[in-house]
Amino acid sequence: MKTSLKTDITVKDICAGFVYNELEGKGLFGLSGKLTIQPEYQRNYIYAADGGKKEVAVIDSILKGYPIGLIYFNKVAEDKLEVLDGQQRITSIGRFITGKFAIKDANNMEQYFSGMAQDKQRKILQTQLLIYECEGTESEIKEWFKTINIAGVPLNDQELLNAVYSGRFVTLAKAEFSNSQNANNQKRSAYIKGSPNRQDYLQCALNWVSRGNISDYMSLHRNDDTINELKTYFDSVLDWASGVFRDVKKEMCGLEWGRLYETYHNTAYDPEQVAAEVQALYHDPYIKSRKGIFEYILGGATDHKLLDVRVFDEATKKKVYAAQTKQAEAKGESNCPLCVLGHDANKNKLWKLTEMDADHVTAWTKGGATVAENCQILCKTHNRAKGNR
Repeated sequence: MKTSLKTDITVKDICAGFVYNELEGKGLFGLSGKLTIQPEYQRNYIYAADGGKKEVAVIDSILKGYPIGLIYFNKVAEDKLEVLDGQQRITSIGRFITGKFAIKDANNMEQYFSGMAQDKQRKILQTQLLIYECEGTESEIKEWFKTINIAGVPLNDQELLNAVYSGRFVTLAKAEFSNSQNANNQKRSAYIKGSPNRQDYLQCALNWVSRGNISDYMSLHRNDDTINELKTYFDSVLDWASGVFRDVKKEMCGLEWGRLYETYHNTAYDPEQVAAEVQALYHDPYIKSRKGIFEYILGGATDHKLLDVRVFDEATKKKVYAAQTKQAEAKGESNCPLCVLGHDANKNKLWKLTEMDADHVTAWTKGGATVAENCQILCKTHNRAKGNR
């Protein structure tokens, strides 16, 4: 890969013809149309997040004469360049000059570019940027793109995959799942953690449809002209989840809905009954993991480990152990009630507390409470064998 350093390109040059798409969060072009600021392998613009502190910092650095770091362009044709690294900084500058946000002056007053003193405007526009212009094959450019980390916000896994498999499929997929203005995001946010801008929704959709093999799926579909399979599968999962669980709970967000769909979508559920079960479990004081409620119900309410039912505290264990052991010693039998019923040497064995587990006499799933009156201490072997009987 060839590189050459350019030191004569100014902020004014870069921002000539700058266009920012509010709907998609993209700074599209610069250098009078010669520069593509956000090619498909680039992440979405994220410097406006968290109150825009990062984009304000870029402008403050320029005004103070601080360097804002090297910028890399990829030369794709004689008069065509694309940003290889630095699009967040360039987009911040372009957004400021075109009036998309303001900075605060020494008196804490907001100032847009158009309202700044002319000497400050000139200082910004005449600032020269350090730019390396690179030429190479697609694989060389993308390998370089994956290794650079100048902007201070590392690429996440999906952003890297978007770079590696950039093309028509990624373009369409990002338009659907990486657009923060998509009207479907409100529904999606109930089930998916993260944000569209950082590719969390796209990663989730790809993970579901590929059964966890995102890279293979993107490679196979890189040149597809549609994302019908991806979108249809994604919508099917969410429609199924919202159909079974009509009441949206905050604990639904981030669950493995793709896996749950694959496992349970052919099972019939009564949404009204499901809603009643969810409410009952939500009000059960002994359940510590509400996130497990949904898979617990889908699986027929059999795997209570999903709920992390509250166990007996140490004080209760010691109290019940002492009472059982005292009674066992008086009778000359084991302090494990189930060993007493056996016919081996353990019939009369007194176990240490460390060799025993606390257990519900009446199982929690059958209405047994986690209280001392419903506690018995069993040897570990019998407790594990007892299960939920």
